[in-house]
Amino acid sequence: MQSLSIRVLIKIFKFGGASVKDAGGVRRVAQIIQSQAKENNLVVVLSAMGKTTNALEVLFEKAQKGEVYELEFDDLKNFHQSIAIELFGEEDEESKDALNRYFIRLEFQLSHSQGIDFDLGYDQVVSFGEYLSTLILYIYLKRKDIPTSLQNVRFLIKTDLTWREGIVNLDETQVAVQKSLEPILKSGIVVTQGFIGGAKNGMLTTLGREGSDYTSAILGYCLNAESVTIWKDVPGVLNADPKWLQGTVLLPNLSYQDAAELTYYGATVIHPKTISPLAQKRIPLFVRSFLDPEKQGTRIGTDAVRWTESAFIVKRNQTLASFTSRDYSFMEEKNITEVLHAFNQASLKINMLQISATSISVVTEVKKEVLNLIAEHLSKQYYILHNENLTLFTIKNYDQFSIDFVRGENSIILDQRSRNTCQLLIRSDSQYHHYEH
Repeated sequence: MQSLSIRVLIKIFKFGGASVKDAGGVRRVAQIIQSQAKENNLVVVLSAMGKTTNALEVLFEKAQKGEVYELEFDDLKNFHQSIAIELFGEEDEESKDALNRYFIRLEFQLSHSQGIDFDLGYDQVVSFGEYLSTLILYIYLKRKDIPTSLQNVRFLIKTDLTWREGIVNLDETQVAVQKSLEPILKSGIVVTQGFIGGAKNGMLTTLGREGSDYTSAILGYCLNAESVTIWKDVPGVLNADPKWLQGTVLLPNLSYQDAAELTYYGATVIHPKTISPLAQKRIPLFVRSFLDPEKQGTRIGTDAVRWTESAFIVKRNQTLASFTSRDYSFMEEKNITEVLHAFNQASLKINMLQISATSISVVTEVKKEVLNLIAEHLSKQYYILHNENLTLFTIKNYDQFSIDFVRGENSIILDQRSRNTCQLLIRSDSQYHHYEH
């Protein structure tokens, strides 16, 4: 008689830098893991601690320029050592030696940063943040007698050689992930790094800033996970950034499409690439608070959820560039393609696009030197005007009240609407708003 194979349920938990910014955060993460590990095999994806990635960027930039960086290096080392001392004690040799080995390697990498390609070197240095955080969490979980394996994600997620934005080969990654992680998960949880990948030549790559969300989605896809949970310092997906809007409300359920659109327009609670791998395999994504882990937060899945609350996404420091044909001929497909190709070649994301009879208007992030190169390239065919220091508002599920609320006393430069989405480009906006429908 053939025995039935029972599929082990796997969950992916991703914790961001805010969740492990100090020793208390590490303890809280371990408590969440311990409460879940009783029922499920877990893969824990971890970001760098606190503002470590920013600190490593400063270190690398100084090293590349040949500037002195010892003070910043010591600050970063002391930050991690102080967390380890609070968790393990002053005399704990295992954690002390393990951290020192990483900082010796980091110092070596920094000392060889001059003269190499900036983006390549950036990946090799900035990735140390995730290795340091996973090391500390791994040791702490072991001390709590939680069966744990520390795995190097560099050998699991397979990318090309696009530095700082590695393009993932999902098929190759799935083979590596299943081969390496499935046997280990039968006897305990796995801790691994977010943000990092590896190319065929052995070089380390990264997936882009805040790319740990994407890591968790990739691993969920490869392991056919039951769910992926992103633990944040907010209750879930809110209808606006609470730093901008007073009285935000939680969106308890979202479809994959709505979540993808919110991230595309600039909602920062989830990395934009996270949704697609999960949607392909219908794996639900939860966004929950590590400060209040009993609350359910937001569930993102296949359901066609109807939600009526207006959601606001704010993008500041935008530039409007308008290209008008010098002979005032109509904008045809070749003109549109020409302008869009120039922005694509410059790696500038277009946040809003509007086409009139004789001009094309593009809204993008402020990068003056890049915009100047585009203008120089296209100036023979087009008159080019631009406005800087603008704010782009995107309103999902807009109505007249929400539009009037955003407009206020501000001057609207561009207004673009579809069935459910309105985008308003304005000259200024106050820093904090209170919204009551």
